[in-house]
Amino acid sequence: MSESSRDLAVAGRPREVQGVRTSNRWVILVAAILVQLSIGSVYAWSVFGKALQSPDAFGWSKGKAAVPFSIVIGMIFIGSYVGGRIQDARGPRVVALTGGIIYSVGVIMASFASRPDLFWVLVVGYGVIGGFGLGMVYIVPIAMLQKWFPDKPGLITGLAVAGFGFGAVITAPVGQALIDHTPSVPTKAFLWLGIGYLVALLIGASFFANPPKDLAEEETASRAPVAVAGQDRAEPASAVADFTQQEALGTVQWYLLTLILTMSVTAGISLISVAAGSATDIASYSKTAAASLVGILAVFNGGGRILWGWLSDLIGKMPAFMGILGIQAICLLLIPHVGNKVLFAVLAALVYTCYGGAFGTMPSTAGRFFGVRNVGAIYGLMLVGWSIGGVVGPLLVANLIGNTKNYSLGFTVIGIITAVSILIPLITKKPKGRAVAERLPT
Repeated sequence: MSESSRDLAVAGRPREVQGVRTSNRWVILVAAILVQLSIGSVYAWSVFGKALQSPDAFGWSKGKAAVPFSIVIGMIFIGSYVGGRIQDARGPRVVALTGGIIYSVGVIMASFASRPDLFWVLVVGYGVIGGFGLGMVYIVPIAMLQKWFPDKPGLITGLAVAGFGFGAVITAPVGQALIDHTPSVPTKAFLWLGIGYLVALLIGASFFANPPKDLAEEETASRAPVAVAGQDRAEPASAVADFTQQEALGTVQWYLLTLILTMSVTAGISLISVAAGSATDIASYSKTAAASLVGILAVFNGGGRILWGWLSDLIGKMPAFMGILGIQAICLLLIPHVGNKVLFAVLAALVYTCYGGAFGTMPSTAGRFFGVRNVGAIYGLMLVGWSIGGVVGPLLVANLIGNTKNYSLGFTVIGIITAVSILIPLITKKPKGRAVAERLPT
C-alpha cells in the first residue's frame, strides 16, 4: 500500500476494499448487538422454568425444569467450536446465518412440547438444536469485532456480548405475557419467540463481514496505544504473535483461562437458573414482580460485559477476573439470608454484573494471550467452560435447594467454591510468545 493511500485511510476517509466499506465497522457493531440480543433470550429461562413447575401446567420438579436450560448451555460449546472453525475459513456471515436458522428452528420446535410426556421434544428442540445454533451464532461477533476494532478489544467485545446479556430484558416480560395467555401450556410461547428471533437474526447477520487484511493493519498502526514496558494492558492484541489453535492448546494458559471462565459461569448461572423462584421464595416477590426482576437483572448482565470489558483494559485482565469471582462469592453467600426486596435485587444485580463481566473480558483476554487471527477457534474451544459451568451450576444448585427450598445450602456451597477459585487468576500469567510460551509437559 502506498503512503498516500495509507494516509487517506488513517484520516478516516471511506474506501471500498473487497466489497467492504472501511467505514462500516460501526454498522457491523450494531448488527452484532442485534444478533446477540436475539440469542441472549436464553437467560430468561427461569421465567419458563417456574411456569413449567406450576401444578396448573406440567408440574415438573425444579431439577427437571432446569434440564433444558442446562442442555442448551452445554451445547453452546459444540456449536461455538464448529462455528469458530468455519468462520476462520469461510467468514462470519455464513456461520451466523446458518446458526441463526438452526437456533430459531430449535426454539419453534420446543413449542410442540405441549404435554408433560413430551419432555423430550423440549430437550431436543430448545436444548440440543437450539443450543447448537446459539453457539454457532455467539462466537461470530466476538471474533469478527476484535478484527474490526484492534484498538479497543475489551470495550468492543464487551459491547458485542452485552447484547447477549440484555436479551432477557426483552424476553422475560414478553415471555411471561405469552405464558399468561396459555398458562397450562407455557411452551406455546416458544412459537412466537422463535419466529421473532429468526427475523432479527437474519437481518443482523446479513451485515456481517471480516475487515480487509490491510484495513486491520492500518487500524492497528493508527489507533493502537503505544505499549509501555511492563504494562501488559497497554499492548494491543494485534501486536501479539498469533498462535494456532493447536499451539494455544499446548499452553498452560489456555487451560487456566478456561477454568476461570468455568468457575465464573458456575457461580453466576447458579443464581440465574433459579432467579425467579429465589426472588419469590427468599424475598417474597410476586410471580409478576419476579419475572420483571429477571428482565431488569438482564440489564446488569449486559452492562457488566461492557463495564468489566472496559475496566479490564485499564487495570489488567487477571485483576479484573479476581474482582469478578470475589464479588460473586460474597453475594452468593449473603443472598439466602436477605428477606428485603431491595437488598436482594442489589446483590443479585452484582452477581449478574460479574457473570456478564467474565464474558465481556475473556474474549479480549484470549486475543491478548494468543493473538486475534485464530481467536474464533481458540475462544470457541474455551467456551467448553461455559458448557461445563452451565450444566454443573443449575443442576447442582437445584439439587442442593431441593423441594425443601434450602437456598442457604445451595448458594453457600457455590459461594465457597467460587471464593476458592480466586486463586486461579492470581497464578495465571500471559504467554511471552509462541516460541517461549509456557508449555504443558509432554
